[in-house]
Amino acid sequence: MNVLAIDSSNLVMGVAVTEEQKVLSELITNNKKNHSERLMPALAQMVQAAGLKPSELDRIVVAEGPGSYTGLRIGITIAKTMAWTLKKELVGVSSLEVVAQNGRGFEGYVAPFFDARRGQVFAGLYEQKDGKMVPTVPDRLVLMENWLAELAKRDRPVLFLSNDFDKWGEKLSSEAFAVLGDSTQNLPRPAELARIGATKEPVSNVHHFLPVYLRLAEAEAKWLAKQGR
Repeated sequence: MNVLAIDSSNLVMGVAVTEEQKVLSELITNNKKNHSERLMPALAQMVQAAGLKPSELDRIVVAEGPGSYTGLRIGITIAKTMAWTLKKELVGVSSLEVVAQNGRGFEGYVAPFFDARRGQVFAGLYEQKDGKMVPTVPDRLVLMENWLAELAKRDRPVLFLSNDFDKWGEKLSSEAFAVLGDSTQNLPRPAELARIGATKEPVSNVHHFLPVYLRLAEAEAKWLAKQGR
């Protein structure tokens, strides 16, 4: 199976092409350049580097969120368009689940997170079972203070993985149960996204596939507040 993986859900942008157990091409960037300008050229480059034509792809796998509203819309719109026009399978994978793969082998919980502003984080909790990283609780939007209090009760070490340690690293370092991932562990790998996506069932209707935001957009929240809802 030839799989194209797309992740533009956060600051890190990633594209990979895999064939069964082989990674044919992979691109990862971690900067503030515009995904809307860079993602399509990156896709074309990685498919070409893999020695494939778009028609030879079998499945499109995309990071479905949580994450940046704009980044999610860009990646998922492109993935849906490609899946529909090329008549290929489409699979969505949690953006947090992708990061959690970097914690394989850790003896404890793995807690990937993305900063969500105002003291909040998009957080997941995973652990290794039978060689696979499986969720212990559903991905959530939570105040970091509350999340740490909940994790402290579990009485096991927790490996935190995130690209946002510049904001949360000092706080996490003060927790006795916390272990902070290193620079290479904190970035989602699109090849891992492809690997996970190859094992999941494709969506039944491409047009109905939507991002997983875990919260309302700020403009929508303000509109609902004005309506008294």
